[in-house]
Amino acid sequence: MSAIEVGLKVILLFFVLVTIHEWGHFYFAKRAGILVREFAIGFGPKIFSYKKGETRYTLRILPIGGFVRMAGEDPEIVQVNPGQTVAIKLNKQNDVTSLYLDQLDRRSNVIMGVVEQIDLERALRISLDVDGEKVTYPIDPQAMMVTKGTETQIAPYDRQFGSKSVGKRALAIVMGPVMNFILAIVLFFIVVIMSGVFTNVKLDSVLAGKAGEKAGLHKGDVIISIDKQPIGDDREKMVTAIQSSAGKPMTWVIDRAGNPLTLQVTPEMEDGSGKLGVVISGDRRSATLGEVFTGTYDSVVGTTIGIVTGLQKLVMLQFKLDDLGGPVRTAQVSAQFAKMGLSSLIAWAATLSLYLGIFNLLPIPALDGSRLLFMGLEALRGKPIDPNRESMVHFVGFALLMLLMVAVTYNDILRLIKG
Repeated sequence: MSAIEVGLKVILLFFVLVTIHEWGHFYFAKRAGILVREFAIGFGPKIFSYKKGETRYTLRILPIGGFVRMAGEDPEIVQVNPGQTVAIKLNKQNDVTSLYLDQLDRRSNVIMGVVEQIDLERALRISLDVDGEKVTYPIDPQAMMVTKGTETQIAPYDRQFGSKSVGKRALAIVMGPVMNFILAIVLFFIVVIMSGVFTNVKLDSVLAGKAGEKAGLHKGDVIISIDKQPIGDDREKMVTAIQSSAGKPMTWVIDRAGNPLTLQVTPEMEDGSGKLGVVISGDRRSATLGEVFTGTYDSVVGTTIGIVTGLQKLVMLQFKLDDLGGPVRTAQVSAQFAKMGLSSLIAWAATLSLYLGIFNLLPIPALDGSRLLFMGLEALRGKPIDPNRESMVHFVGFALLMLLMVAVTYNDILRLIKG
């Protein structure tokens, strides 16, 4: 497989994972009636941008996530104050459709005047002094404010994120991670169909100098039983038996090229559990529909447990910097899975999607879990948290996440340089 093909597959993987997450936010925000200003993949400067309807779709240079910018979440429109000279354009119903704040002498087919009163959120009206005469016009709910060559659609209060009920806002936030969970389930489902199910447990390889080789295990050995317990096609049963038997002799019955053999196998202690230094595989057959559902369930549950265990170690600070990986290391591992074949890449994509969903639900400032926590507090208090304080918490959290990202990326690059 060429480097270009691998690179394209890795880019597509990240694009799908981020897009499906942000689409969850986008779709349910739109359903709630929230004005979505931007749907972005990536951060930093724009590479590509186009506008459809009310939303601008952008592709940005740093492929480390994405965002959906909803009206009312951040200061977004230049303030218009009484006494300011502006120009307005009307439609046939005499509703204001455009509000110009600069370069007024270059505007054509407009009415210029001095603002006496203006309300862009609730009343949607503007009163102007035009050559000594006071005139008042209604403002179209989709009117554009134009300044410095940029058009920004106004956001009436009922189109803003904060105007919606706690339930609708929470749904728009939680559906990002939920879409990642759904994607992971679908991908694991596909993997089980493609890969089939094991009919036995076979040793794919035996590492030199490890406990498995010392016990006489060979590549291709089929495991029949361990300590009189049949193994069948249950790889987890075999792994559990090995991990819990460090330093303890085990009696294995194996099938080697059709001949049954009995071996005494003693796992060695490594990283707190028993290890043999063997790679497990097995012969496969097509899965039945029931086995597809069972295999999907087992994959989702097993992967979730592994992710949660890893996050627990992260929270308890039971890790070294080398244990962490940023975008560079993730891309490197993704490239390795891409080289292993489509089934392996899809399984890895499912794992990443599950991780992205779980990680985003953590109550860390700037993540979806933190925003849901603030909404929960609002529901309990009966009134929202001060938006300025909440924004500051999210800003600090985002800054710290970016610092961590820079640190792990720097470490990833050093690891690559050192080989």
